Amino acid sequence: MPLNTQETLRAILSDVLGLSADQVAVMDDDTELFGALPELDSMAVAGLLTEMEDRLGIVIDDDDVDGDIFATLGSLAAFAENKVAG
Repeated sequence: MPLNTQETLRAILSDVLGLSADQVAVMDDDTELFGALPELDSMAVAGLLTEMEDRLGIVIDDDDVDGDIFATLGSLAAFAENKVAG
């Protein structure tokens, strides 16, 4: 069974940032990411984007990326879903 985009993002956050399954399980659309998670720094963003490309089969251009994308899990999921949809 394929994972939905948000489940995939939770797995990526767990793998890239080293967050526990419990931490990502309680995340919802309003969970703040950048600035709220010390693990999500500028270096981690690059790894996160690479994993998103690999696991979701998308291409993320530098021009696509701004800080608003990483504000919340919901904003990150919306960005990813738009990319997946083409």
